[in-house]
Amino acid sequence: MPSPRITSTELPADMELVLRVIPMPGDCNANGDIFGGWVMSQFDLAGAVLPARHAHGRIATVAVKEFVFRQPVRVGDIVSFYAKLSRVGTTSMTVEVEAIAERMHRPGEYVLVTQATATYVAIDDNGQPRKVPPLGA
Repeated sequence: MPSPRITSTELPADMELVLRVIPMPGDCNANGDIFGGWVMSQFDLAGAVLPARHAHGRIATVAVKEFVFRQPVRVGDIVSFYAKLSRVGTTSMTVEVEAIAERMHRPGEYVLVTQATATYVAIDDNGQPRKVPPLGA
């Protein structure tokens, strides 16, 4: 398991910032940490940004590969989601996403909280797969 990012110079330079959000007390579990499901929901929103842009329209999530929660997310953390489109097929697109928390009481300290790979498929108005442009087009 890679070590968590600690300094601002280690933020992912090869990925695009696609979402930034601050979790609130209502997003907590009984232990006082943010629900993993809340993080997964934000991940899906963030992961969809680049594929939706590339597909020029409607997409659907079809798979998420190996969610690994490395650190807890806490109330007041600024959680930034970075993404990179890594593969484009005929109708599907794969995106790598990392969630990085900036601790509320330690500005400038960044911790990798989770990362995963998601696959989205472009769909038409009837929910059927449709072709997408090749990567780089």
